[in-house]
Amino acid sequence: MSPDMLFNLLSKGLLQTLHMVAVAGIVGSIIGVPMGVFLATSGKGELFPAPMTNRILGLVVNAARSTPFIILVVAIIPFTRLVAGTSIGTNAAIVPLTVATVPFIARLVEAAIREVDKGLIEAARAMGATPLQIVTKVLLAEAKPGITLALTLTLVSLIGYSAMVGAVGGGGLGDLGIRYGYQRFMPDVMLVVVLVLIVLVQLVQSAGDRLARGFDKRTRKN
Repeated sequence: MSPDMLFNLLSKGLLQTLHMVAVAGIVGSIIGVPMGVFLATSGKGELFPAPMTNRILGLVVNAARSTPFIILVVAIIPFTRLVAGTSIGTNAAIVPLTVATVPFIARLVEAAIREVDKGLIEAARAMGATPLQIVTKVLLAEAKPGITLALTLTLVSLIGYSAMVGAVGGGGLGDLGIRYGYQRFMPDVMLVVVLVLIVLVQLVQSAGDRLARGFDKRTRKN
């Protein structure tokens, strides 16, 4: 394969991967972050007590998280066709990526919020803050570094998942690696794809870590 052809294929695959990761990450965050907040605040005796709903939602989230991604992709093909009009291609791949992302984000956000000092919540209650004010002014503000790291981990995982959907015609770098690196026995193409994915993950992780440190009050004090 000529360098020009390889460059064109890599450019196209990289753009498709970035498109899938960006859309799935944004949509997944829009749904997953509020879901995580609800899971962290809706237990018995918490800000928005709804223990039965909390338990049911927790079971659904656990079931979705425990399903291997490649199996999830195949299992929801009818839903993918309903949403995207097809089960093949980049736009179709966004559907299972988003479905896998939502419960992942929800649990990470829940964990980040539960790490907030309970004394801050009690202090806010004593000052007359409403539950919604406590969530927005205390919990989310204090958990911002943890949530940032959670979203960073999600994007890194999405990059890996986006490579996996290449096995089912999802496009992106994974599809390039499988079609040329594996099926056509071009190990140099596979090597380049792996290197690009590694660099992409490193860039995302570094940016997320730097952003989280900026949100961390302890780091700013030092």
